[in-house]
Amino acid sequence: MRKPLFASAAIAAVALASPAAAQDVVIANATVATGDGSEPIENGVVVVQNGKVTYAGPAAGQSVASSTLIDARGAWVTPGIVSAVTDLGLYDVGAVGASNDKSAGSSRFNAALDVAPAINPASQHIKVSRAGGITRALVTPSHGNFLFAGQGAVIDLGDDANAVMQAKSFQMVSLGERGARLSGGSRTAAYVELANALAEASAFAAGNWEGEEALLTRADAQALVPVIRGQQQLYVEVERAADIRNVLGLKRKYSRLDLVLVGASEGWLVASEIASSGVPVIADALDDLPSSFEQLGATQSNVGRMRAAGVKVAIGRMSGTTDGHPRSAAQFAGNLVALGKVPGASGLSWGQALATISSIPAEIAGHGGKFGVLKPGAAGDVVIWDGDPLEVSSVPTRVFIDGVEQPLSNHQSELAKRYRDLDESDLPKAYDW
Repeated sequence: MRKPLFASAAIAAVALASPAAAQDVVIANATVATGDGSEPIENGVVVVQNGKVTYAGPAAGQSVASSTLIDARGAWVTPGIVSAVTDLGLYDVGAVGASNDKSAGSSRFNAALDVAPAINPASQHIKVSRAGGITRALVTPSHGNFLFAGQGAVIDLGDDANAVMQAKSFQMVSLGERGARLSGGSRTAAYVELANALAEASAFAAGNWEGEEALLTRADAQALVPVIRGQQQLYVEVERAADIRNVLGLKRKYSRLDLVLVGASEGWLVASEIASSGVPVIADALDDLPSSFEQLGATQSNVGRMRAAGVKVAIGRMSGTTDGHPRSAAQFAGNLVALGKVPGASGLSWGQALATISSIPAEIAGHGGKFGVLKPGAAGDVVIWDGDPLEVSSVPTRVFIDGVEQPLSNHQSELAKRYRDLDESDLPKAYDW
């Protein structure tokens, strides 16, 4: 049945018939933020059909058929948040080694390591993040005993068993202070290790593998072949301005490298060089003070200054084991908006800030237009919020992934229900167990 969406009184909220299958969904009377950097649209409409967005914009003149009509009553609607460079799904309890697959410090392999088989879709960290509006993530291993941590994966946070969208999406390598530590204690050794690894991968690709004479294992050399051919992105953890310059210089010898800078606390000092190289950055969510010697130039204006210079910047590198949990991404993006009101600081507009946690991470990962944005053809990843998404007090009320409404319950939410009304003089429920 067709209904004119600009007539708000005619729109009724209808419960989804089944959370297990994608349905045609229309969300009307919403404040719509498409995630592409533009500012929010009042009295907007989002239409999802067959799991894909078919329309997102002003309500005027729109008339579509749908089995599910949701009157947002002015609530905010955004694309799902994309968590960039995270460890979601790789552990249950960080301090319990048997449940923690983030790193393999005792393994003989490094670049060949692939996180995809270790992703646990039932992880509580995934459920908590989904309840925070996260719908996709770029999951990476942590470093073990070598520069290369291994290969990351792009996942969705849907409530099903098929979390991995793209395995072996990118390779992670660390330079700077961490790389120096992993290579024997000096940056000089780290750069030699990196150069040797790329040289051995090149030899392997050319059929000139040296076997027992090589420092890399056969599996690691083979895993790096797509990197030197530009078929797999190389995410490089680096902070200091001088190290950033050295990384950008790698393209002079290996022109096909598809580089992404991760961290880049001093990126603003070399922003014009990063911009001219075309290399994107996944910056730390909050670097306002130096925490090491390679971050002496850290400032919360880093993201704003790099963007002003023309750098494509997302924010990320948030872990479930730190205060920078992925579900806090919207709060950190909101900080960038607030910076615009601080004299002398460089922040972002509201639309630009949302893009750093939605469309831009997707673009950096090679999935631009596929998710992280509300536009025709994109995945039906839609979040309805009870307030401004970039305000710390706002939370999602409904989350859709590929047009399927997702459960928002998790251990945290269930514990909150369990103890919310407990009299403080009572013992916890089941205490005597």
